[in-house]
Amino acid sequence: MHLSLAEAETLVAEALRRNQVSPENARSVAVALVAAEAAGQSGHGLRRVPAYASHAKIGKTDGFAKPQLVRPYPAVLRIDAGNGYAYPALDLAVAELSVIAREQGIALAAISRSHHAGVMGLTVERFADQGLVALMVANAPAAMAPWGGKRPVFGTNPIAFAAPLPDDEPIVIDLALSKVARGKVMAARQKGVPIPPDWAFDRDGRPTTDAEEALAGTMIPAGDSKGAALALMVEILAAGLTGANYSFESSSLFDDQGAPPALGHMIIAINPVATSTVDTAQRLALLASEITQDPNVRLPGRRGQTARRAAIANGILVEDDVIAAIQKL
Repeated sequence: MHLSLAEAETLVAEALRRNQVSPENARSVAVALVAAEAAGQSGHGLRRVPAYASHAKIGKTDGFAKPQLVRPYPAVLRIDAGNGYAYPALDLAVAELSVIAREQGIALAAISRSHHAGVMGLTVERFADQGLVALMVANAPAAMAPWGGKRPVFGTNPIAFAAPLPDDEPIVIDLALSKVARGKVMAARQKGVPIPPDWAFDRDGRPTTDAEEALAGTMIPAGDSKGAALALMVEILAAGLTGANYSFESSSLFDDQGAPPALGHMIIAINPVATSTVDTAQRLALLASEITQDPNVRLPGRRGQTARRAAIANGILVEDDVIAAIQKL
């Protein structure tokens, strides 16, 4: 089905409101999931709506939660998402952290008791659009074993980064520390299609092309042992320092079983004018120009930005089974 972005947002928001979600939270989630779909990240887009709705309906997620903010230090925010969805807490972080970063030169938000962080590149890009550099990490339910192990301990634990460029769209880096995001495996399971053999291990630690077996097993770290080490780093930043659940303590984002996931996120925003006496904007532009001297090289983030521009102009195509699943809600 072909939908405009506004139509898609209304479809999602209505479905969530009918499943114990406040209008403001439903709108925040709908904007984020549709933006993910528009950026070509369907694993973090509309396919998530049935699970999101079931979490709220059964009480695994508080659809009426209002994130609570305290500022214990001049450059630090603590945000309690209240076991609600991540996006209202992220909206609050973007609004408040940007102001503090300009005041203090750097600012940090520690978010606890949260949910699926979605396409984090879209969050850090909002800071870059305001002239700030941003780094974000988040943990996720356990899906990846420490290198050499078979038992999931870490999540796919994504990292996202964005930096502004003068008179151009920002550089945006967004990557899971598994070879691929687990949402892609979930999407393959929903579509009933196999996955490549280098995405995941089954429960016995063997490579698998079966998405169901992959979800029951572990994801393969990007860069093998290096990816597993970085996942530990993210676990410490996103959960150990925020008071959120560790990945192995968290319940699944894909079903309505168990306690709230209570995951953690950390965002660091930097005001470039505070870190150097030279014109940082022009320095970043020089680096971007040097990178793109090779006609085969594209700056990170350009694919999603191009997809979003096309979606704003022309709308999005959503699979019929996804639309039907949302309409059933």
